[in-house]
Amino acid sequence: MTENTRLEQGDVAPPFSLVNDSGATVSLADYAGRRVLVYFFPRANTPGCTTEACEFSEKLSDFNDAEVDVVGISPDSPEALAKFRADHDLKIELLSDPEKSVMRAWGAYGEKQNYGKTVVGVIRSTFLVGADGTIEQLQYNVRASGHVGRILRDWPV
Repeated sequence: MTENTRLEQGDVAPPFSLVNDSGATVSLADYAGRRVLVYFFPRANTPGCTTEACEFSEKLSDFNDAEVDVVGISPDSPEALAKFRADHDLKIELLSDPEKSVMRAWGAYGEKQNYGKTVVGVIRSTFLVGADGTIEQLQYNVRASGHVGRILRDWPV
């Protein structure tokens, strides 16, 4: 059985540098002094991931008005993420973590329940990182549909 190391509120967010859908390297350090919502999703262009990404894009101005940037991370290749962006006119930053090292560091990869079976994979998770680099809010095992609305309603963004 694989143990998932889970982050907690107040933890320092693990650093990352990943390639985005246009081939540029983006680091958590690029957001220093700003708040950033980091969310992990299993696979581009699947129903749940598409719903979630479209909702984040549709509500991006609400996050930006609160001075919160939004970054989505998946194990997809930059090319697959570029197609995802183009297919759905996504406005959020999309980063590729094919080795799943960032996902593991954030506790967003490991054992999870899928249709009653234990499987190993991406754990849909969302984190609000404060301007000081600490985790302000977090949620593991997110349900994609309606997730963005719940964040805007329940979290102090």
